[in-house]
Amino acid sequence: MRLALILLAALALIAPCRADELPASVAKLMQPYTGDVPGASLLILKDGKPVIRRGFGYADLEHHVPATPTTDYRLASVSKQFTAAAILLLAEDHRLSLDDSVRHWLPTLPPFADRITLRQLLDHTGGLLDYEDLIPATQTEQVSDAEVLRLIARTDHGYFPPGSAYRYSNTGYVLLGLVIEKASGMTLPAFLKARIFAPLHMDHTLLYEHQRGPAVPNRAYGYSLVDGHWQRTDQSVTSATRGDGGIYASIDDLARWDAALYDDRLLSAASRQLAFSPHVKVTGEPYEAQYGFGWRITGDTLWHSGESMGFRNVIVRWPKRHLTVILLSNRNDPEPYQTVLKIARPWLVD
Repeated sequence: MRLALILLAALALIAPCRADELPASVAKLMQPYTGDVPGASLLILKDGKPVIRRGFGYADLEHHVPATPTTDYRLASVSKQFTAAAILLLAEDHRLSLDDSVRHWLPTLPPFADRITLRQLLDHTGGLLDYEDLIPATQTEQVSDAEVLRLIARTDHGYFPPGSAYRYSNTGYVLLGLVIEKASGMTLPAFLKARIFAPLHMDHTLLYEHQRGPAVPNRAYGYSLVDGHWQRTDQSVTSATRGDGGIYASIDDLARWDAALYDDRLLSAASRQLAFSPHVKVTGEPYEAQYGFGWRITGDTLWHSGESMGFRNVIVRWPKRHLTVILLSNRNDPEPYQTVLKIARPWLVD
């Protein structure tokens, strides 16, 4: 009798929810995002269908704009999976090889970069110095991709010989974005739109370029808690780089992205296998994982987090269970990865 009650309770938790109701366990976990505070959008996909799809709190505190499923958040490093997919598409097109030297495409890089391949940039084993540490302390203007290239061009060493170790590298993904432009003959925003966003009908997703590109639709603005008060902290010196974190998207558009990762509509099976395979053990980070191309792999999950000034995001996929949980937020706290793992528990009951 007790087992039957437990099973009934679990089934109640995972039943599809109306827009105005949530399982008690999810409502409790999402409480920090509720009310007159910077918010979040949460999506739970099971067997390709949304069982929870809703917003919490505000996308724009000053103008009291609620967060919704169509709110576009700065994805930060969740963007890396799109940069990796773009490189894989160009490899499928035979426009480049994953074993090309990055210096073949970006010849202003220093001679030691001859030994660094695109494959190593994809899985963070290239060893290039972090561009964030090379920015002058007095700089107030945002750093562009071209400036990142110039900063790295002045270096004469990396952290380690290419391919010998793992170190998470925003530098590598900025350079991959520039390689995409060289190999395709298109700007990075145009290539991503033409080859990924438009084919998947991610119609409100874009790679944002401050002062140059189109405005972000349904934009969420980032906030940080300072001395007990939420302050808008939407942009920083490093918020203008692109390949490492410049995409804005909503949970609705990310549902279309998630669906495309199960079949050949975008990437071939071989390319998906490359992206989702563990190439190197993650070190120096507070969790057990291996890294593919733009994805972390932990047990049965494929996931990636994204953090920039005023935004904290995560996508976690359980492909064997056809389950995905996405939490996007326009605030610096709390960190969402553990929250998502707890949210997913009722859907992982055997």
